[in-house]
Amino acid sequence: MLIELRVYTGLEKYLGISHGEKMPVAIDGATTIRDILLRYNIPAGEVTAALVNGLHKTLDYCLQDGDRVSLFPPVGGG
Repeated sequence: MLIELRVYTGLEKYLGISHGEKMPVAIDGATTIRDILLRYNIPAGEVTAALVNGLHKTLDYCLQDGDRVSLFPPVGGG
């Protein structure tokens, strides 16, 4: 099974890809978002929003074939 992973605002350094670039990731039937973080050594504390197909999900959400996953760090601003 495959998912499409995108990372934003500094998380790209863990994957070696550009901001928002699509990255196909092979998964098995029991893979969670947290498993993806572990696979790529992304600290869970650096991810404050995980979206799957545009909807907010917890890190323990079990991914399905074809899911589009977007990960975001804390965002500051004024």
